[in-house]
Amino acid sequence: MENATIAGAVFVIMYIFIISEKIQRTVVAMLGAIIMLLAGIMPQETALHHIDFNTLGLLIGMMLLVAVTSQTGLFNYIAIWAAKKAQAKPLPILIYLGLLTAVCSAFLDNVTTVLLVVPVTISITEKLQVDPLPYLLVQILASNIGGTATLIGDPPNIMIGSAVGLSFMDFIENLAVIAVINLLVVIAILAAFYRKKLMTTEALRRELLELDEKKELKNKRLLGKCLCILAMTILGFFLHPMIHVESSLVALAGAFVLLLITQRDGLVFEDIMGKVEWPTIFFFIGLFVAVGGLIETGIIRKIAAQGIALTGGDVTETTLLVLWLSAIVSSFLDNIPFVATMIPLIQELGHMGVSNLEPLWWSLALGACLGGNGTIVGASANLIVAALAAANGRPISFIKYIKVGFPIMILTMLISTLYIYWRYLI
Repeated sequence: MENATIAGAVFVIMYIFIISEKIQRTVVAMLGAIIMLLAGIMPQETALHHIDFNTLGLLIGMMLLVAVTSQTGLFNYIAIWAAKKAQAKPLPILIYLGLLTAVCSAFLDNVTTVLLVVPVTISITEKLQVDPLPYLLVQILASNIGGTATLIGDPPNIMIGSAVGLSFMDFIENLAVIAVINLLVVIAILAAFYRKKLMTTEALRRELLELDEKKELKNKRLLGKCLCILAMTILGFFLHPMIHVESSLVALAGAFVLLLITQRDGLVFEDIMGKVEWPTIFFFIGLFVAVGGLIETGIIRKIAAQGIALTGGDVTETTLLVLWLSAIVSSFLDNIPFVATMIPLIQELGHMGVSNLEPLWWSLALGACLGGNGTIVGASANLIVAALAAANGRPISFIKYIKVGFPIMILTMLISTLYIYWRYLI
């Protein structure tokens, strides 16, 4: 009991400092994790098991791939091409990039998607001299919504599908419709909200429209190698269910093969490694260990178990509770350990006589994935976008994000509640 109290207190204090932003969040997360280890909450070997190395490997691998590819001018090429297709109008660009992010997130990892799309976004906004914040907020929200639609779109879906035996098509059939509805509603609301702020001058529009995107491609030999390795890496993600190779290994293999075959292309290895967002990597490590402390002391399990016990086994009440509990908790905690805790609890309900577990699984997937939109720490993609924005002098604070993200999350959950009730519970 004493360990649980210490772990809970450390975690709450961590979040207070993260929200206040008085101390850099990576420092807070790492110190919180270290304090838990020094306090004997769990041994160091156990803490290592709670670090999701698959997530970290995927992040590092994709950051390296993007760092090398950025040397070719590809992102500027895409930025100019996309802007010209939208007639260099800021509002249509916001909509197009939001839709692009969602579609990519449905078939790629969310982190991979934002690593590819955010540099394009920043390049476009710099050329049009508009605030990148609305674009980045839309992309965070769209990545999590789009990732909800498929088995491979978000880690919670992969975990649920693996535990229950749900196929790729099961997720498409049950979650794609509500993902599309939520996406269109969110993009429409944010486009209307930021409409008056997304203004540029005719001179800047003409200047952008007159640019020749082909001139942005600086090193076509390097570009060819990057596109080849990127294509093979993305293909590896698609083939994951068949080849059973973790996405982190695919990303790291792609990154280091690319570094190997580009040694004679004028790249400096140390410079490329320096482009990895190491503060974000260490923030994840600290957060994984801190949440591991909550798991080891039984805090997460007790919260989930007590919540489910409140419903007395009623399918409708339990389904709605799982939906909203998942969303709220996933806004403030990484959704991976929460889903890992909830899966056996829901399976136990089946052993206790609850025959219809289907709505509970879809509620867990929707709540965990969409709940990640609630705060800047709710999902991996959110933190990556924040890190990239900060690196370009446009930091997204916890408070600045939550003012937009949390109300949007609540709205998507209300829409999802109606969907779940109408499709599974009536």
